[in-house]
Amino acid sequence: MPTLPATLPQPNAALPQPPDPHSYAQGPALRHLRLALTVDFARRELAGAATWLLAEPLASAIQLVLDTRDLTIESVHSGEDASGAALPYTLAMPDAVLGQALRVELPAGAASVCIRYRTSPEAAALQWLAPAQTAGQHPFLFTQSQAILARTWLPCPDSPGRRFSYEAAVEVLGPERGQLLALMSAADNPQATAPDGRYHFRQPQPVPAYLLALAVGRLDFAPLGERTGIYAEPATLPQAAHEFDELNRMVQAAEQLYGPYRWGRYDLLVLPSSFPFGGMENPCLTFVTPTILAGDRSLTSLVAHELAHSWSGNLVTNATWNDFWLNEGFTVYFERRIMEQLYGRPYAEMLQVLGEADLQHTIQELGSTSPATHLRLHLAGRDPDDGLNDIAYEKGCLLLLTLEKLVGRVRLDAFITEYFARFAFQSMDTDRFATYLSQALLTPAEASQLNLPAWLDGPGLPPGAPVARSARFAAVEEALARLAAGAAPAELQPITTEWSSQEWEHFLRGLPPTLSAADLGQLDTAFHFTTSGNAELLAAWFPLALRAGYAPADAALENFLRHVGRRKFLVPLYRALLATPGGRARAQAIYRLARPNYHSVATSTLDELVGRSA
Repeated sequence: MPTLPATLPQPNAALPQPPDPHSYAQGPALRHLRLALTVDFARRELAGAATWLLAEPLASAIQLVLDTRDLTIESVHSGEDASGAALPYTLAMPDAVLGQALRVELPAGAASVCIRYRTSPEAAALQWLAPAQTAGQHPFLFTQSQAILARTWLPCPDSPGRRFSYEAAVEVLGPERGQLLALMSAADNPQATAPDGRYHFRQPQPVPAYLLALAVGRLDFAPLGERTGIYAEPATLPQAAHEFDELNRMVQAAEQLYGPYRWGRYDLLVLPSSFPFGGMENPCLTFVTPTILAGDRSLTSLVAHELAHSWSGNLVTNATWNDFWLNEGFTVYFERRIMEQLYGRPYAEMLQVLGEADLQHTIQELGSTSPATHLRLHLAGRDPDDGLNDIAYEKGCLLLLTLEKLVGRVRLDAFITEYFARFAFQSMDTDRFATYLSQALLTPAEASQLNLPAWLDGPGLPPGAPVARSARFAAVEEALARLAAGAAPAELQPITTEWSSQEWEHFLRGLPPTLSAADLGQLDTAFHFTTSGNAELLAAWFPLALRAGYAPADAALENFLRHVGRRKFLVPLYRALLATPGGRARAQAIYRLARPNYHSVATSTLDELVGRSA
């Protein structure tokens, strides 16, 4: 790798941040949060105080502006508790996406400000689950702060470009307080319940607000290594511990690729099925969906993805949500390098082929000339969740693969390792990254050949973008060809016995959409798709069943929609259901029953798609 010019920022030097169109936050720099909260399941409410410590005492009076949404502000005081002098504050008119700006008048000499507040029972980040919605007999709470939902459970600078360390005191109220364990995205999570329901947390590394996380439920812990382990509901823990047995090896593989893990422990929390994502990379404690508990460790690439975020995203963070690809493109590339290191290149190639197929489908949906297919997004005035799709993930990964082909793995790996070290605990925007890339990695000839502007601000895929191939998928395509030529599904069984989940997914994606219900019946008899325990395969099978009117899958589809809250699955399945004769009435009937189990991240999309009147 070329020697870094002296004009580049020195390691860990503070970088100026671009304006964030999704945050009102302004005013003095905040360095640390002291959070004190009570968790009240009966009222579905968090209540307490957020005390913000300023980077330095104020030389003169200034206004502090924080992000809030649907919070009840009870008081604002100077100092580190409510005994200080009351401070004037106002809440601006609410915006449907951004919430309300909280404006606090800070006097000269102020070093901290204490805000007492309560959340709304409908706070978008918080999912309050009744016992019947969990794997046990106890209630459950979890947060989902990304992208701009942290402001619904605490007043904060809710921008990925603003970082702070934090400590928290959390008290669980109610008769079950001694049975419920509280966890946070913190360095020192407990591994057993506290009889008094009181827990203390500390995150010494500065993080953005979207990486604040809290979960409370009946949870047990199983260690997987000296610095890795897993939390889950007692009924789920044995299966989860088996599924993630190789977590320690994943961490070691990641460190061998791109440098030391900087967060202390790396634990997983398996959430109830209503969790809307596959995973969420909360520092020290990744939240994961139970839909990856396939029984054969075939879906653990998702954990490799969330682990990779400990470098790309958590360590070096997109400055605004317009730069989201800097989190996800690097992470997808890193994830597949981890899987290659653990299971070989043929395995990683399968993941890449499936990912590129998802990308092509997304480009087709958005339109090949749409600005929404640019890596650099322009999301001002819109919910940043609108930009969380395969463009950032898979097109971003293809840019890294293009760089790998252009400069070779050795140079690219050295560049990425230095990038994570130089900008650790900072935020990066697209323009600064483009400058850094051209100065620190590429020769002028290589930069010309790459044509970075076509990737960042051009639609679709630039000419010459890599196209993945998978040797293991050749046998799948042979089976599909035999099926198309008239072979009975049962005849394919000898060549499918050792197939992985990815091979089966490629098979299902390759089936023609014109198959009849009778055709699907033969496939189901041979391969038992309807009764599969693999959520990825079910999500690929059900649209085929709906299109063909294959009734034996109806009950399994309804059960899946009622009990799985992962948005990746829900949106295409409801769309497929809506496309069938009488599908809207059926979709609304299912949604009416299922909606209480979904997080607001999912219902915000599905209410419009299916019909909120449901």
